Amino acid sequence: MKTTHRDVARIIREKGEAVAFTGAGISVESGIPAFRGGQGLWERYDPMEYAHISAFMRNPAKVWTMLREMGDVILRSTPSPAHMALGGLEKAGLLRAVVTQNVDGLHQLAGNTNVIEYHGSHRRTICVGCGRTGAFTEESMRTMPYPVCERCQEALKPDVVFFGEQIPSSAMLRAGHEALACRVLIIVGTSGVVYPAAEIPFAAKANGATVIEINVEPTPYTDAVTDHFLQGSASEILPAILDELGFARA
Repeated sequence: MKTTHRDVARIIREKGEAVAFTGAGISVESGIPAFRGGQGLWERYDPMEYAHISAFMRNPAKVWTMLREMGDVILRSTPSPAHMALGGLEKAGLLRAVVTQNVDGLHQLAGNTNVIEYHGSHRRTICVGCGRTGAFTEESMRTMPYPVCERCQEALKPDVVFFGEQIPSSAMLRAGHEALACRVLIIVGTSGVVYPAAEIPFAAKANGATVIEINVEPTPYTDAVTDHFLQGSASEILPAILDELGFARA
């Protein structure tokens, strides 16, 4: 029998302790193209030339041509209805955390306060020399040939995980804790192919969580761990679930 918005709302209401696990799909309607696919960055920029840490260290000016484009899109973006619905779920006391693979900061703008940024944030910069962090701004983005640290004059990069870098241990530990603590895991807009993040739904399922998946197409999760699959736009489905719960969006 096909799962409905009402079914999912009932599960969330009865079980509580929900965690959202989000990917690029939730931000597409905010105007941020996915990295993969016809409009993806990797169709135009070879990730080994523009997104590997060794490439950045070798030629930061070249890599910043892509980073400026990406940063401009992110700074102009606003939360989608799906982001706002997750903010509403937290405000209603039903969502304990968001674990996101995205680096756009839109969950925080939508009202979520416990956001685990698994791959970092493009709204911050970090110095490759001394590790000092700061805000990613229009000024830093326009600095030529690339922005440098005021303290040590080394190159700044967005505080995101490049290929060849490790996932921050704090993000991995927090995400692992939420996967084991949740009673409902809501997968939203992720392909399920980027590891180690892709392991999170498997950990939640193994610990007894009910897995709800919202995606435009089936994924590797759909037959492996998903209990209830809602196919379609997250910006239509998540607000409808929130409406069924009787709560306003954030």
